[in-house]
Amino acid sequence: MDVSRDGRTWRIGTAGDVGWLAGRTTQGLSVTTAIPPVFEVYGTFHPPAGVGVNAHERAVVDELAACTPDQPWWLGFLDTGTHDVVFPHVPRVSLYWDWSYVLVEAGPEQALSWRTGHMRGDGALPDLFFPADRSWLVSALWDDTWTDIGASGAVLAALRRNPLVNARLVGPDEDACPPGLTRD
Repeated sequence: MDVSRDGRTWRIGTAGDVGWLAGRTTQGLSVTTAIPPVFEVYGTFHPPAGVGVNAHERAVVDELAACTPDQPWWLGFLDTGTHDVVFPHVPRVSLYWDWSYVLVEAGPEQALSWRTGHMRGDGALPDLFFPADRSWLVSALWDDTWTDIGASGAVLAALRRNPLVNARLVGPDEDACPPGLTRD
């Protein structure tokens, strides 16, 4: 199924497009609750004190785009019933604990501009996104105030170097909650 927005046509994703991660996460408090255990390294990030959400999200997307060959990104918007899913009348895919997501094949700029706010407050980033080559995965679970990532060591190193991103490495079996944050 295709939908139109911004004068272009965008492909809506199916279960086949997320089959590589569906059912592959673990239950618990570790980063593999949000990211399947298939990546070289794992981490978390959240806006540092004194940095606005827009600057933080722009830094995250810029770093990821710089580390990723030119290709489409899959953007996943969790359907909570009250938050913007960008395309409200399209089929959903089911991930994690049968949570419904609108999945759209788009790119970095759409990740930063399509949404009008998400469940974590201000900001536009999708709840889940990854490039077509699946070289990394970013996922924020509905009840977390941080975002998880699985990627190569090089991608995590780039994110960690940028002070606006506030990224840290997390072992796959470690509690994903960053120091100073709490679970809702």
